[in-house]
Amino acid sequence: LGDSLTAGHGAAPEQAWPAVLGDLTGWQVDNEGVSGDTSAGALQRLGPLLAANRYDAVRVGIGGNDMLRRLSQQATRDNVAAILRQARAHTTHVALIATPAPEPLRAAVGSLSDAGFYEDVARGEKALLIPRVYSSVLSDASLRSDQIHANAKGYASVARQLADRLGSAGWR
Repeated sequence: LGDSLTAGHGAAPEQAWPAVLGDLTGWQVDNEGVSGDTSAGALQRLGPLLAANRYDAVRVGIGGNDMLRRLSQQATRDNVAAILRQARAHTTHVALIATPAPEPLRAAVGSLSDAGFYEDVARGEKALLIPRVYSSVLSDASLRSDQIHANAKGYASVARQLADRLGSAGWR
């Protein structure tokens, strides 16, 4: 569940990280990324998705558009927490992929960092936090299609990092 980074904006659909993660792991990975989506939009979409399907795991990467649009950080935190609670009611395997804070100066020098609230929300909702994946990829100009999206090589890096971290956490 996510936004354009999950959807794979800037690359072909088969190059988006969910497709590559499925290829790397053999898992069936549904891509529920919607370009431009906010945490409120993802929260609205999640209930019907969970009601219509059975998922063994849910990976959430949302909040970047909230920050870009300067929406309330508290509302974003609350929405992400609600998403994680709903997902945990569906499965015990819930992961939150931290999104970098939009900082143009840090982006220009290749030094993005995750927005600070992801750690607190993941801890509070007992979800696996996956930090520094998007921020590491988007800090490297050779892995981006534009200032805020990865390219095919970048999404492959995201997928490899996720496969490694989820495997280390015991997700098989």
